[in-house]
Amino acid sequence: MCSPRIVQVAHETAQSPGWSRRAWLGAAGLGAVAALSANATAAAAPERTGGVVDLTHVLDAELPVWPGNPVFSKVPVAWHDRGGFAQHALVLWEHTGTHVDAPLHRVRDGISVDRIAERDLIAPLVVIDISARAAADPEAALSISDITDWEAAHGAIPARAFVAMYSGWEHRLAAPATFLNLDAAGRPHAPGFAPEAADFLVTQRDIVGAGVDTLSLDRAASTEYGAHTAILGAGRYGVEMLARLGQVPPAGATVVVGAPKHAGGTGGPCRVLALT
Repeated sequence: MCSPRIVQVAHETAQSPGWSRRAWLGAAGLGAVAALSANATAAAAPERTGGVVDLTHVLDAELPVWPGNPVFSKVPVAWHDRGGFAQHALVLWEHTGTHVDAPLHRVRDGISVDRIAERDLIAPLVVIDISARAAADPEAALSISDITDWEAAHGAIPARAFVAMYSGWEHRLAAPATFLNLDAAGRPHAPGFAPEAADFLVTQRDIVGAGVDTLSLDRAASTEYGAHTAILGAGRYGVEMLARLGQVPPAGATVVVGAPKHAGGTGGPCRVLALT
């Protein structure tokens, strides 16, 4: 059915001198195409549910850290029965738990965490699922073909999006040794972004940042750190050790990254929320 405005315009112009039946049919056809196009766009838009998914792990001493890093700890320094308030001193390295990698983490003159643009911390969330492959191969990498397959199913990745890899790795947290997945030489093995895919997302899709549910943007066994270099070297940020990505739709959600803001920081623990 034509909208009332299309009907009104068609009626008014049909009364004009020199208006032909062919022209009227052409206008009607254009109106129908516009209406169909609008309907198709509306149908393609993911439906928002109004939900919130916390993508942050609880930070405690049991949470795995990169081999060689100290685990998180907290020390009571004030008590309710002495002054009325409780307080802890926190002891942690910046890259502990669910945390941000600022460009400075990889690039000597990159921006620190306190200088990440506010507008880039709220972004369309894209979740690319490689969990089936990662279950069989701890060296699985998110590839350019994974990106184009996602786009074939969900449409083009929006500019200034945050792209997250879901490998299902968090299911290994029940046995932390399997999450670290160290080999006999003490090297970790876990999925990550292939360097060429990271570069593609930065140069061809203009992302604001990228995230993983593992300890590293790169595959854990990498010694070149190509994904870190591609993402952080381009002034984008990363978020590592995300939680519950499997509970977020592949498209249509918005991510909010509560990045820390300490001067000169290379990163730091953060609270990350997905608005679905």
